[in-house]
Amino acid sequence: MSLFKRFPALFVLFTLTLLGACSTSKDARRIPTSLTNIKPELEVQQVWSTHVGITEQYLFQPTAVGEAVYAAAANGTVVKINADNGREIWRKKLPVALSAGVGSDGELTAVGGKDGYIYVLNAQGELLWKADVKREILSAPLVGNGFVLVRTGDGNITAFNGSNGEQKWVFHNRSIPLNLRAPNGMTFAGEDAIIAGFPGGALAAINLATGDAYWQIPVSYPTGVTEVERINDVVGTPTLVGRETCAVTFQGRIACFDAQAGQAIWEHPFSSYGGLAQAEAVLAAVNEWSAVSLYDATTGRLYWQNTKLQGRNLSAPAIIGAAVVVGDYKGFLHFLSVATGDFVARLKTSGAITAQPILAGQTLIVQTQNGRLYGFRPR
Repeated sequence: MSLFKRFPALFVLFTLTLLGACSTSKDARRIPTSLTNIKPELEVQQVWSTHVGITEQYLFQPTAVGEAVYAAAANGTVVKINADNGREIWRKKLPVALSAGVGSDGELTAVGGKDGYIYVLNAQGELLWKADVKREILSAPLVGNGFVLVRTGDGNITAFNGSNGEQKWVFHNRSIPLNLRAPNGMTFAGEDAIIAGFPGGALAAINLATGDAYWQIPVSYPTGVTEVERINDVVGTPTLVGRETCAVTFQGRIACFDAQAGQAIWEHPFSSYGGLAQAEAVLAAVNEWSAVSLYDATTGRLYWQNTKLQGRNLSAPAIIGAAVVVGDYKGFLHFLSVATGDFVARLKTSGAITAQPILAGQTLIVQTQNGRLYGFRPR
C-alpha cells in the first residue's frame, strides 16, 4: 500500500582533497587514527568471498533482494550471487565500462555506463534494453514498481518504464554552482513515490506517475563565503522507516521529517560525505571526520559518539542487529555496539571499503574497491 495514499494530507577522497587545497593548515582530524587492540564480544564469520572486478574511482553499491545479492564493477561485469553460500547464479559482461550500480527488484537489474547510458538486464542476466540519459551516472539506479529511475551527476532524475525503456518523465534539480561529485541514492515511499536528496540541500518526495514533487524541503542551507564553503549537498540515501524519513548533508545538518507532510521532526548540525542508516528507532551516521554517532530517530537525542576511527575515511554505516557496521580505507570492517558505541568485533578484508555494507537474508555483504565481494555472518 502506498505511503501517500495510506496517510491523508570515491568521492570521499575528492572531498578531502578539495577542502585540503582550500585550507591554509592541515587539520589533525584528517590524520588517520591508528587502530588499537579490542576484545571481541561478537563472533563474525566470513562464509564466502568472490571476485567481481575493481571499482576504479567509482563507488559501486551492491544491492540485495531476498537471499540474492547483485554487484557490478567498472569493467562492465554484473553478477547475481546467492548470499547464503556465495554461489554465482549468473554473470554478465557488458561491452561498456560502468560508473554506477546496482539497482534491482529481482526481475530487472540496472547499472549506469560511463557512456551516459542506463543498461537494464532481465531476470536471467541478459540485456533487455538501454537508454541514453546524456549525463554522467554516479548513483545506483532505483528499480521497482514498474520503473527504472536514474539520477545523473547534475541531480536530475529520469524515470523509465521498466519493461520497455520508454521515458516517462524527468525531475529537474535546480542548478547548483558547485557540488560534490558523489553518488546519492533514492528510496521508494510506498507504490507511488520516491524520496531523494539533492545538491543544494533539498529533500523531495516525488510522484512516480507524474514526476511532480509532493513536497520539497531544505535539509540545510548553504553557509560561508566561498563556493567550496557553500557546498551543501544531501549525501547517501535517505532512510524511510514507517512515515519518518531522515537525511544528512555535507556541511549542514542531519534531520528527520514526516514523510507524508514533509515537515521537520528534529535536526542537528552535522557534516557527512557518506550517509546514514536507520533501524527501527535508532539512526546511525558518520561525519566527515569519520566519527560515528547514534541518535534516537524519534527525538534526535544523541546516544553516543565514537571518535576512535577518526580520519579513516569510513563508509556509510549499516545497522545489523545489535551492531553498527562501517568499513574503512584500509579494508577493516568495524562493528560497534548499538547499546554503548564500543567496538565488539573487527575483521580485515583485501581492500578499501567505500560502499555501504548491506544485509542479504542473514548475510552481511561487503564490496571492496579492489574487486572482492564478501559474505559475513554475525552470530
